[in-house]
Amino acid sequence: MFAGSVAGIMSSAGKSLLGLKVAAGFGLALALFATQASALDGSNTSNGQKIVPSRTFKSAREALRVGVLDLHAGDAQSSVQALTYAAEGGETLAQWKLGSIYATGEVVPRNDVLAYKYFEQLVDNYDEDETDRRSLTAIANAFVQIGVYCMNGIAGSSIKPDPERAVEMFEIAATRFGDADAEYHLARMFIAGEGGLEKDKLRAAKWLGLAAEKGHHGAQALLGHMLFRGDGVPRQTARGLMWLSIASVNAKSPKEEWIRDLRAKDIAAASEKERNAAAAFLSARGKREIAAELIAPPRAAAPPLQLTGAATAAQ
Repeated sequence: MFAGSVAGIMSSAGKSLLGLKVAAGFGLALALFATQASALDGSNTSNGQKIVPSRTFKSAREALRVGVLDLHAGDAQSSVQALTYAAEGGETLAQWKLGSIYATGEVVPRNDVLAYKYFEQLVDNYDEDETDRRSLTAIANAFVQIGVYCMNGIAGSSIKPDPERAVEMFEIAATRFGDADAEYHLARMFIAGEGGLEKDKLRAAKWLGLAAEKGHHGAQALLGHMLFRGDGVPRQTARGLMWLSIASVNAKSPKEEWIRDLRAKDIAAASEKERNAAAAFLSARGKREIAAELIAPPRAAAPPLQLTGAATAAQ
């Protein structure tokens, strides 16, 4: 029963989460000056217009700093120029930031191929012994995003679906970096039996549990639903409702509506005893406001308005 519902959830919710989480890769349409290896050449935008760099920088680190400031100031073109200079100079955070920009399409036209290439550079250049620890979060995210792209491919490009590589990327990000997104995606692949993995809901629940404790809404919801239904795992209705309630309260995005719908469905199927037990779990975690929603009696319908005297005559 759960397999069908999760398949639908993962198909819709997974795609929306992927769209929210994509970031970083290698290569922009900007090149180096022919006469200055440290400066950028102009490049074409999506409508064929040239982007001509207006400045050069003393170092890649300075370009990174300026690029971030320009981005916060809303100057997209100057930010991209500066970040590209920094990325070409080997600044990991600049590569990640550019990939995020191109993946989301918020300040420049979306270009998943460029985002993928930036991610690929971060993945290929990762060296556990030499990487600055301040860059680990960005690098972990790059592994996740390469995995996401490998799950679906990029339409109209040479990047085709490669679920086996997706599993590899998620496993690295989950085991080496403890990345919650990687844990969530890896769990989903165990549930579906994708990428050469055998279906294994117990292992999926393990990964979901790790991500849930880190605050991942999707992981909390899927784990909660599995526990409540007892699908592939020992049934723990109260603990399942606890996770569903935590996920639902924190899921604010319209694209996370599936989480609130899933909780409502399971709450409707729960007994008063199960709701009270879930409320106790929530209270133990210091989430008393969420717990109150589970034990609050249903609001009584207002009694019909009684019209008497002049009001009746007027009617």
